[in-house]
Amino acid sequence: MAAVARRLGVAPATLRTWDRRYGIGPRGHTTGRHRRYAPADVARLELMQQALLRGVTPAEAAGYALSSRRPAEGVRIIAQRDRPPDILDRSASVVGINRAATAMDAVVTQQLVEAAVRDLGVLACWDGVLAPVLGALGGHGGCVEVARMVEECVLAAMIGATPLVTVARNPHPVLLCGVPGERRALPVYVLRAALAQAGIGTQLLGPDLPPAALAAAVRRTGPAAVAVWSARARRGGAEVFGGVPRTRQRVRLFACGPGWLADDLPGRVERLDGLAGAVRRIEALVGAPR
Repeated sequence: MAAVARRLGVAPATLRTWDRRYGIGPRGHTTGRHRRYAPADVARLELMQQALLRGVTPAEAAGYALSSRRPAEGVRIIAQRDRPPDILDRSASVVGINRAATAMDAVVTQQLVEAAVRDLGVLACWDGVLAPVLGALGGHGGCVEVARMVEECVLAAMIGATPLVTVARNPHPVLLCGVPGERRALPVYVLRAALAQAGIGTQLLGPDLPPAALAAAVRRTGPAAVAVWSARARRGGAEVFGGVPRTRQRVRLFACGPGWLADDLPGRVERLDGLAGAVRRIEALVGAPR
């Protein structure tokens, strides 16, 4: 039992409680001092733990694990067709990711983030799950290390959800970057994933891009549009967009995110606040099929 408890990261007393209350213990054991867990028993416990991390109650998690048709596979993450409806709920995903992140369990956190992105889609997952999780972590001064771990998990999940667009709907790319001075710009990666899934070709230039580098990228690529993300209230729209050269074809300029002040933006720049609206607007303007 001690070895199984260490593997799951729980106390042996927890295993005894799960067995006594929910009947999720070694099925083939005989009376005696030592309790022997077969591989299928351990797999059921792993399924229960995964369900608990997703926010369901212990009774629901045990019921799911006991009714699973494939316990012997040792599934590390619950398959879509086997998940109870509660697990697919956004609030349950928030609870699960928070629990795994607070425990600094990077593997489970990554699995839960990827599952939420896959189930909900990149935009709905960001708005309904990931942004609330990161917002809550950012509101506590002692959670910087947890927030950074979750950010890396989200970044990996968004990169994984971004298809390679080999034949784009737009003949000229959309340049994406973060505003100077903001070193972390996860929404830019969410925006890229959503646009790529819509068949829009993009070029990601990363966060904290200097205005001179943005201007040089426009000259080199002749993009259809430029979208710059800012999360924090700031001035400097003229500085960021003022150096973007005018080209023979019109380059659409978008100030994305809540950080821009409308009266500080040059006249040729359009402000787009939310990610979903930004995707719709960019797709409508530059993503008409050729």
